[in-house]
Amino acid sequence: MKLKLVVVVSMLLFGSNIVLGQANWTTDYETSMAKAKLDKKPVLLLFTGSDWCPPCKRLHRAIFDSKDFEEFSKDNLILIKADFPKRKKLPSKQRIHNEKLARQYNVRGFPTTLILDLDGKVINKRVGYSGISPAEYIERIKEVAKSIK
Repeated sequence: MKLKLVVVVSMLLFGSNIVLGQANWTTDYETSMAKAKLDKKPVLLLFTGSDWCPPCKRLHRAIFDSKDFEEFSKDNLILIKADFPKRKKLPSKQRIHNEKLARQYNVRGFPTTLILDLDGKVINKRVGYSGISPAEYIERIKEVAKSIK
């Protein structure tokens, strides 16, 4: 019985592509969109160059790693991250998946954040990071997300 529990928990933690220790970012677009529909939550889709892009690093430190954003996103958003690192190597399947998403959403710069409705339609797009606070960032998301519910 204990072994079954360990196996199930391991599958949930490692099979879902969740980045632990931060807000609940996933890398699986299809599963996340299905969850968004089920939970009736908007999606924040982030395109980032996590290990080389200075504005991406600032956005992560200032907003996404903040306690305020983590608490807000837990109950209000589905988070998807499409990373385009230069120094670390992504698994080939993930790299191809991220490139497909970038083409699908016509991403031309980093960071790009999209707020998607339950059908994957873009309702807001931002490129770059303007230096706003977590509270301001959250308020902007709340304002945009009103059209979804």
